[in-house]
Amino acid sequence: MSATTEQRVFEIRGMTCAACVSRVEKVIGRLDGVESVAVNLATERATVTLAKKRASAELANEEATAILATERASVDLVPGPVTSDAIGEAIKAAVAKAGYEAIEPPPQPGPDQADQAGQRARRHIQLMWAKFITAAVFALPLLYLAMVPMVSWLGRLPYPTALDPGQHPVAHGLVQAALTLPIVAVGYRFYTVGYPALARRSPNMDSLIAVGTTAAVAYSTYSLVKAAQGDHAAAHQMYFETAGVIITLVLLGKTLEATTKSRTGAAIKALINLAPKTAWVERDNQPVELPVSQVLVGDTIWVKPGQAVPVDGVVISGQSAIDQSMLTGEATPATKAAGDQVFAATINTTGSIRFEARQVGQDTALARIIKLVEQAQGSKAPIAQLADKVAAVFVPVVFAIATVSALAWWFGQRDIAFAMTIFIAVLVIACPCALGLATPTAIMVGTGLGAKHGILIKSARGLEAARSVDTVVLDKTGTITAGTPAVTDVITAPGWSEPDLLALLAAAEQASEHPLAQAVVTSAANKGLEIPQASFFEALPGQGLRAVIGQKTVLAGNLALMADAGPDLARLSHQGEWLAGQGSTPIYVAVDGQAAGLVAVADPVKATSQTALQRLRHQGLRVVMMTGDEPEVAGAIAAQLGLNEVLSQVLPGDKAAQVAKLQAGGASVAMVGDGINDAPALAQADLGVAIGSGTDVAIESADVVLMGSSLEGVPAMIELSRRTVRNIKQNLGWAFGYNVLGIPVAAGVLHLFGGPLLSPMLAAGAMSLSSVSVLLNALRLKRAQIAP
Repeated sequence: MSATTEQRVFEIRGMTCAACVSRVEKVIGRLDGVESVAVNLATERATVTLAKKRASAELANEEATAILATERASVDLVPGPVTSDAIGEAIKAAVAKAGYEAIEPPPQPGPDQADQAGQRARRHIQLMWAKFITAAVFALPLLYLAMVPMVSWLGRLPYPTALDPGQHPVAHGLVQAALTLPIVAVGYRFYTVGYPALARRSPNMDSLIAVGTTAAVAYSTYSLVKAAQGDHAAAHQMYFETAGVIITLVLLGKTLEATTKSRTGAAIKALINLAPKTAWVERDNQPVELPVSQVLVGDTIWVKPGQAVPVDGVVISGQSAIDQSMLTGEATPATKAAGDQVFAATINTTGSIRFEARQVGQDTALARIIKLVEQAQGSKAPIAQLADKVAAVFVPVVFAIATVSALAWWFGQRDIAFAMTIFIAVLVIACPCALGLATPTAIMVGTGLGAKHGILIKSARGLEAARSVDTVVLDKTGTITAGTPAVTDVITAPGWSEPDLLALLAAAEQASEHPLAQAVVTSAANKGLEIPQASFFEALPGQGLRAVIGQKTVLAGNLALMADAGPDLARLSHQGEWLAGQGSTPIYVAVDGQAAGLVAVADPVKATSQTALQRLRHQGLRVVMMTGDEPEVAGAIAAQLGLNEVLSQVLPGDKAAQVAKLQAGGASVAMVGDGINDAPALAQADLGVAIGSGTDVAIESADVVLMGSSLEGVPAMIELSRRTVRNIKQNLGWAFGYNVLGIPVAAGVLHLFGGPLLSPMLAAGAMSLSSVSVLLNALRLKRAQIAP
């Protein structure tokens, strides 16, 4: 979201299937100023982005995206003189006119909102179970009364003589009608939602159920009237049980669906619940317990062992090990002391600390993570486009197929009861719930699993793109290596000690801003050496530096600067070459024209880089290291890691061009980096992956953020993408296959060739099973092993 935009969030309630999602997208997308809409059924939210561009809130053709699984809508709006509040009201009105409800919740979910959402979900599930049980109480005797006289092998079961359809058809029909009415009453929502949607020419799942069951009840009532007029054959043309059992089975399916769907969003609910509700804030030098919402930037916070850190901040005093696994996925606690950052929801394990609050509320790392995960769950993967196109026309096409099939059988057999069975079966079996749930449920579980392992996938597009990557380009400094150079060796010429040489070089380097210089100064300070002051300093570009310390003239830099440094230089240069071959940078030191020694500085390879690179190669990926280092240093690190491809001496501004060059050669490239100079390359790549310990610019430019500093998240992310896309394909295959096979069977195609006819009740059961099966398959992702 750019500086010229504003985001609004709405809860969208009342959706039941992919057709509902399509309807919400259309009505919001037609509003002037709306750039895009993403509706998510599972979380019932709509994210709205307002950009200052257009002037009114009238109808226009814009893009809208809806997600069935999370019950959320993401909307990009473009206001002009009209305020965002006015456009928000226009959205609510448009959604209400479409038959749904839009509510604006608090801007950032916290523990209280999570509790309320959880309670609301539990109440909804309890209500669904109550409706199903009530319907089942009436449906079981209804089915018994209808089926026993019709099925020969059930004929030995006890049956009330007074309700025998052959002898007492009217009584038989009246009791069935009486048992059906409570079931219809329990399922009233199918009618109050379905018929208005049909009247608006945007039929949905409820419309299919409403029309199908109404047809069954209406024809059964007609048959009951005929039976009362003496037509005894009409007693065998009553289908009250069809309507009652269909509603009962659909209620069961929707109840199981709601129960299962509540588990797909468990990851983000767990993240929200991580945040503590209170904090111990210093007041008059004493800690006072306050709600976290009252913590202000600049407050001093006390955290004891075992307590959760309430907000983000910087340690003032104390030392402890902080468990950051819930944010970074790294199991080893991080040691924190004065000057170190701490983050909300991490756990203080050992000592007590005091820290200054720096980010609170929506600005904490946890809040940003929750926002990223919600955005990813509310977005749509390119693979879902086909399902969207089908869903937009699916229900009207089903009505057409049901009508044509029924008429064809009617004209062919002149059997209205048979034609009615065909009509109802086609309507009931073709519910597009599974189609709408296929992609977003897998994305919800996949992004949630990634967040659990410290892998934040910012969009469904990124999640899908990762599985197609065949080349991974890794920035060296800060990505493969620690990014913090350190002194590894101090080698002296005769007459010099290691402490004296290191202190002298540190004195010369104090005025330099070069990372290698800072490593020398830090090493000397850590050893407790007294570092004298230089009276003169001069940087020598491409060579090193010249400084005057006391009465000594010091030269420090590469071999070119040491040309006249005396005979001891030959021995030192051999050792320096060997160190350079190991990946270190030798800094040669001469004092008053004579070689004094060398100090080797290296950026150490992270302990986890080797195993991460091995796993990437095992996944069949081409791995390329990119660095600005000289070929010798770059080659030494590549050899240490077993890398065959190295792009060395790459200037910061040329990184994106190198990625583009690989893409021009046919490669699908993932770029992994952490610095500001990596941002253009991250944006250029097919998939940008930012190390979370890197800069904000790199993180903003990336599609995926690894919250930890380890490269192990890269192969884990690739594995997660492959498993998620495979799961989506399985879900879509089931959803499409179910309808492609189910509709012809319900239309009586098999019956044409002597096969069985699909009962509307079996159709209802199959329809319910299809949605639940898709959800259960998506939930399998929660058990996927993506980390080593």
